[in-house]
Amino acid sequence: MNIWAVANQKGGVGKTTTSVSLAGLLAQRGQRVLLIDIDPHGSMTTYFGMEPDAPGASVYSLFKAAAEGTVLNPLRVIHPTAFENISLMPAATALATLDRQLGKQEGMGLVIKRALDTLSDQFDAVIIDCPPILGVTMVNALAAAQFLLIPVQTEFLALKGLERMLKTLGMVQRSRKIRLDYLIIPTMYDQRTRASRDTLQVLQDRYHGSVWSEFVPIDTLFREASRLGKPLSYLQPESRGSLAYANLLALLLKSNPASSKAAARPGSDNIPVAANALAEGMLP
Repeated sequence: MNIWAVANQKGGVGKTTTSVSLAGLLAQRGQRVLLIDIDPHGSMTTYFGMEPDAPGASVYSLFKAAAEGTVLNPLRVIHPTAFENISLMPAATALATLDRQLGKQEGMGLVIKRALDTLSDQFDAVIIDCPPILGVTMVNALAAAQFLLIPVQTEFLALKGLERMLKTLGMVQRSRKIRLDYLIIPTMYDQRTRASRDTLQVLQDRYHGSVWSEFVPIDTLFREASRLGKPLSYLQPESRGSLAYANLLALLLKSNPASSKAAARPGSDNIPVAANALAEGMLP
């Protein structure tokens, strides 16, 4: 089971679009995909017609059960979507309170990882849509992930969010005593504007080797797909956006991070203490 986290410490850079687009393409290939929305804003939850404010089981339920010392079967918080092979663990606005309520409680950095450890035979791929801030949910995503995708809008303000994200990644890597590989994905590229062209060049020059050699272009059909609650590949498979994400997926599947190797990585015994320390801001 491949587990990818999609994160950046800046909002509006295409995290949810990237998560949904890759999920749709994987599902169309026959892979069983689990989407996990850990952003309190619940953009991906809303995308699929659910409400983060609605009562019922959500990813927050996993944290609440862990804090209470009870065991909650993750299957109870997974909901089907209208699309075959795509399931969703929805967000709840209560996730915004986790750092205040639970951040200092031992073991909160591994809630998602432990849940996914029980689901390895249920899904072929897991994609975690992260919030744009460092906190216990971000720590959970990075602790669970085998690979990190960092969408970066091709405009200069987005570079600051990337710098913060890479700093956070460095802290998590030190805490886990392993390397978490990542790929920077240029998004919302508009070749007509100098700002987009210059930002793409900066990304390629500054982060050479860690940047996808292609980009996701501006495509108004993403908005239409969002309005209809569909992955773009279901709406317009030949659109510029769909083809870009298809190329990205081909690269990711070629790399194919092995979940079995991730489970056997050295230093995993150090995650609980270190992840909690990071969530509390205690790591350097």
